[in-house]
Amino acid sequence: MNGFGITGGVHRLWSHRSYKATLPLRIILMICFTMAGQNPIHDWVRDHRVHHKYTETSADPHNAKRGFFFSHVGWLMMRKHPDVIRRGKEIDMDDVLADPVVQFHVKHFSILKMMLAFIIPSIVPPLLFGEDWFWSIVAICVYRYCCSLNFTWFVNSAAHLWGYKPYDKKINPSENLGVSIVTMGEGWHNYHHTFPWDYKAAELGNYSFNLTTFWIDMFAKIGWAYDLRAPSRQFVERVIMKTGDGSHSISRLVTK
Repeated sequence: MNGFGITGGVHRLWSHRSYKATLPLRIILMICFTMAGQNPIHDWVRDHRVHHKYTETSADPHNAKRGFFFSHVGWLMMRKHPDVIRRGKEIDMDDVLADPVVQFHVKHFSILKMMLAFIIPSIVPPLLFGEDWFWSIVAICVYRYCCSLNFTWFVNSAAHLWGYKPYDKKINPSENLGVSIVTMGEGWHNYHHTFPWDYKAAELGNYSFNLTTFWIDMFAKIGWAYDLRAPSRQFVERVIMKTGDGSHSISRLVTK
């Protein structure tokens, strides 16, 4: 649940506006994201928009050129580079601040995070299913939380260091299957940085390694997700041939 709040909510909806969501879906996404125990939506979106606009520069909050550890978690352990702060203040956040769901989340962030990320998930197993209190707390507050954080961080680190670049060989973000598996489809990063407005965040035509797209499509069927944005197939193919590294099947077919 918290994974979908991150990928389908704060990332593809609020950060990139790659689709629109009705009030009920935005509330669900806000709750799911808060369960992940990460930063407030406003801060997350601001940092992510700066990251895309100034990728791999001193203004990138988790600049992968500073190494795996820094881009993975080190950037959260130290003060931000002055360029990150300066550029962050220039980012347009009016659309996010105008959302009443985000306003509620930011206003009550501390209590919401404590209740949804730690307290409620920890007490449900013992109270409803008779699980041991100690192991419930360990599983929820330690194991689940640490895994969730690291899965997200792998997008900033591993997916910027290792993988194929079938869409743009000149940028660091890469296609990383392992990251996609643990993040519900966020590891197709070369595609995402090339087409950041695509609600799928990938070119894949199935849901095998992109569960986030599956859930967005399911909500679209009931009208809760709408105005789904995506580039045309022809445009994607032109980009592949122009700037890709030749690893895409289309490139290989043409060169034969």
